[in-house]
Amino acid sequence: MIVCNSGPLIALGGIDRLELLRDLFGQVLVPTEVVDEWFKGGIHKTGVEALQRAAWIEPRAIPTACDPLLVSLLDLGEARAIELARQLQPAVLLMDEARGRRVARDIYGLQVIGTGRVLIEAKHAGLITQVEPLVSAMREFGYWLSDKIVAEILRQAGE
Repeated sequence: MIVCNSGPLIALGGIDRLELLRDLFGQVLVPTEVVDEWFKGGIHKTGVEALQRAAWIEPRAIPTACDPLLVSLLDLGEARAIELARQLQPAVLLMDEARGRRVARDIYGLQVIGTGRVLIEAKHAGLITQVEPLVSAMREFGYWLSDKIVAEILRQAGE
């Protein structure tokens, strides 16, 4: 089971590879606030059609209020993704935003991965043959990944 924030969904949806999440993790949960964020824009509404086709992504409303610390440090989608992962432990949290990752890992003790790790694991599982073309495609449509992060992703993928 994995809980996702909007960034990785936009990145994978933009290259039409959302199914990697289902194939790697089975159950894919997304706070309803994250789905709302995605439909409001994302990167020029990148990946909206992919999300609409991905009936296996499960939007989840969270009945409780977020920890006030989360709301003070992060945007609503990130805060709600962390809150959902906290409630469903040992769920893995998929998030690319650096501050959100630090908060989730260092304050709440959650296991956090990013889109790059998803691509690396997909290659190791034989779901894709190369990571580099997918990373390049994400960058081409405007998903920001630093050169340092890209180099590390490709190193870990053996490319």
